[in-house]
Amino acid sequence: MIALIQAGGAGTRLKDITGDLPKPMVPICGKPILRWQIESLIRAGVSNVMIVCPKSSTAIQDYFGDGSSLGIKISYLVEEIPLGTGGALYYAAKFIKEDFFLLFGDLMLDVDFDRFLKFHKKHHAIITTFAHPNSHPYDSDVLVADNESKVIHMLSKKEPRDFFYENLTNAGLYVISKSLLDTFREMDEPIKMDFEKDLLAPSIYADGVYAYRSSEYVKDCGTPDRYVSVGKDVENGVVASRNLSKPQRAIFLDRDGVINVFGDFVRVPEQLKLKEDAAPAIRRINESRYLAICITNQPVVARGETTFGTLKEIHNKMEDLLGEKGAYLNDLYFCPHHPDKGFEGEVPELKIDCDCRKPKIGMLLKAKKDYNIDLAASWFVGDTHQDVQTGINAGCKTILVTSGDPNPAAKYASAKPDYVCKDLAEAVDLILGKE
Repeated sequence: MIALIQAGGAGTRLKDITGDLPKPMVPICGKPILRWQIESLIRAGVSNVMIVCPKSSTAIQDYFGDGSSLGIKISYLVEEIPLGTGGALYYAAKFIKEDFFLLFGDLMLDVDFDRFLKFHKKHHAIITTFAHPNSHPYDSDVLVADNESKVIHMLSKKEPRDFFYENLTNAGLYVISKSLLDTFREMDEPIKMDFEKDLLAPSIYADGVYAYRSSEYVKDCGTPDRYVSVGKDVENGVVASRNLSKPQRAIFLDRDGVINVFGDFVRVPEQLKLKEDAAPAIRRINESRYLAICITNQPVVARGETTFGTLKEIHNKMEDLLGEKGAYLNDLYFCPHHPDKGFEGEVPELKIDCDCRKPKIGMLLKAKKDYNIDLAASWFVGDTHQDVQTGINAGCKTILVTSGDPNPAAKYASAKPDYVCKDLAEAVDLILGKE
């Protein structure tokens, strides 16, 4: 497998820290960002790396040479003139005859590339983009994907947004089909191109782009604040621990009464309001080695009181409110079913005794598969004994919070939590305090 790394960034915003080093050569814990990337690729079995470099700097070539010291083949595409984030593929097309990874050189990452590639091949994609929620979706390019992970639109960070959207951002890491390079083989000479605008966007409208959603660590180091944050994450082991080839730990969160204010069933976005402690607590989970995953029963769909589309808007609003405060959920799973019949407007096909409605653990098993989660090392935080029973059934440690449902023991009263806390903030304090 081949990887192409776009390493032309000048690191202008980091000059006070690094002087005239190109951005991919900025040191994090003693090693350039680019070396962290290459070492991650080597662990994935990549044997050939091509690096796109500016003519104005030889720092990268001087440091890595031909790659033999790292046990990998490294070659260089030196741009006589800058061709943008996509233009250099004209030269890459002369050498690359297979699907390949494309990385931007300012990313700190540790990714299970084999898992990424399998997803790409399964969907026969032109481009598979690594997608994840982040702590600043409001100033990021956001992907809109359908239930099959096909990307149907990309919201530019410059585009005004007066609607709720899923926190699913484009990370700058891709698997590219060799067929995309045919475009360049037909060109007489290179032209300046922007990868997202001139290649990714047209491929979206050709139904050829898929979003690989992952909780793995991919973060750009392009600003002083992010540079410092990434350094801390490397030192604390967060970067390496997020690789999905390793078992993950999660804090599973009920929604109503834990994340949003408890009340009547939320049927429209206007009814959803975050609890004051929710975003700060979830932000602390994001900064830890745990994943933050919401697990929620939503029988309002089966009862005909809301639709799948409206429920999506409700959850998009929740993600947007969290994102405004620097927090995010790694994923959200919901059960739309309800076993009891007799509701006006109910949806017959959803009135079933399913495997996912809590306290059954279908949603947790799906999360386990998607994120390689060790359930025994994970926690379930909820505001009812039904949530506690769900955690017990899955083999998780459990916490009951008392600031949600005023009648938490209405069902499964005999289910005893491992701990009782006032709210999510106190629960997260307890969990992280045991690290």
